[in-house]
Amino acid sequence: MKIDFVSDIACPWCVIGLNGLERALDNARDAVEADIRFHPFELNPHMPAGGQNMLEHVGQKYGISADQARTNRENIKARAASVGFAMNTSDASRIYNTFDAHRLLAWAAEEGGQIELKRALFAANFTDQNDPGDHAVLVAAAGKAGLDGEAARAVLESDRYADTVRAEESLWQGRGINSVPAVVVNNRYLISGGQPPEEFERQLRHIAQEL
Repeated sequence: MKIDFVSDIACPWCVIGLNGLERALDNARDAVEADIRFHPFELNPHMPAGGQNMLEHVGQKYGISADQARTNRENIKARAASVGFAMNTSDASRIYNTFDAHRLLAWAAEEGGQIELKRALFAANFTDQNDPGDHAVLVAAAGKAGLDGEAARAVLESDRYADTVRAEESLWQGRGINSVPAVVVNNRYLISGGQPPEEFERQLRHIAQEL
């Protein structure tokens, strides 16, 4: 089955969803074989260079207090840990612009290392607390993903894939995707949100039976 995974690396539920999906696919390998392709979604397309403090951002965006944001953060960290991902967020964490990260992921799709780069970018952002808008961070992530760092740098120093990213964002928004992660199976079935592995597995097995 073809799985289109629409997401942003600034979205904690997206890494929870990806790890949950991968665990589900491993558990359901007797019934499901999948090809995952990643597509861009920017939670904060107008975020300036250097980003914004996460507590401040969440408070402004959702109208909640700092204490409520902290409680949500700890719940998200626990969910991430439950699927094997270390999320080292704190009061000092920041949220950043991810447009160049999406450009690099578009390049990686052609190079055959997109899922490895996606994992490396999530780790850079949430585990290492680095700025995924910083080209040095992106080049390092490409290297960790087994991609050519100098080729990645050349992409970032150009405007390559900018139109591709914008066109894909527009395409998926036009299809009604307005929150992420969105997992679209065979262009027909939608699984929304950072579901637990067992829920992903249940839905994937049901889809496989229908197919």
